[in-house]
Amino acid sequence: MSINLSIKGVPDAWAQRLRERAARHHRSLQGELMALLGAAVGDDAPAPSAGLPAVAARPQAAPAVGSLTLDELALRARSRFSGMAADSGRSADIVRALRDEADGR
Repeated sequence: MSINLSIKGVPDAWAQRLRERAARHHRSLQGELMALLGAAVGDDAPAPSAGLPAVAARPQAAPAVGSLTLDELALRARSRFSGMAADSGRSADIVRALRDEADGR
């Protein structure tokens, strides 16, 4: 069983630093707080992302897709979408840009 915790009155500077730390670790703020709490109580297991099941460890080497590595695919995607609304990084913007491109807008 789990419980919900709430921390009131967190200084703005601390909250901003926590958001930045979460972004560096590619986590949500909730995920970062869970990792910090886990470290504080001595739990060596990584905290699962909020609302998502825990997954097996990722392989160290980037797997190839077809004859391209993931890095090569990412480079292609960045060049394909440069200058589009997709620069915001939001998936909805990417879908809109592709739809508009297909419609000739």
